[in-house]
Amino acid sequence: MNNAKMWLVVPPAVGVPVFLGAVAVGSFAVHVAVLSNTSWVADFLSGNELGSGDKMAAAQALSANPDVAKAAYATEMPDGSRELTVVLPDGTSVKATIKPDVVAAVSTPLAITR
Repeated sequence: MNNAKMWLVVPPAVGVPVFLGAVAVGSFAVHVAVLSNTSWVADFLSGNELGSGDKMAAAQALSANPDVAKAAYATEMPDGSRELTVVLPDGTSVKATIKPDVVAAVSTPLAITR
């Protein structure tokens, strides 16, 4: 043991509980930070679909003005496109798909003349 002489200064009856208490406090702090800074953990623990908390938060944030959409969010699709969903004030939703632009590669370098 590298630190065997430590127990000559700090008795194990004091050092072990302090060490375990520090580990417990650190673990609790990490868990509180994860729960307060992410939305998917709450969804996972409550059995909801992951990401539904973000959609509900967006709907609540935008519901103050009845003339605007209640929520709008984007979902990344496997083919690289994005699907936008907008929840209108009457509760209906509209979906739009945005496909990425295909940029043609230039086969020869462009010459700049003055």
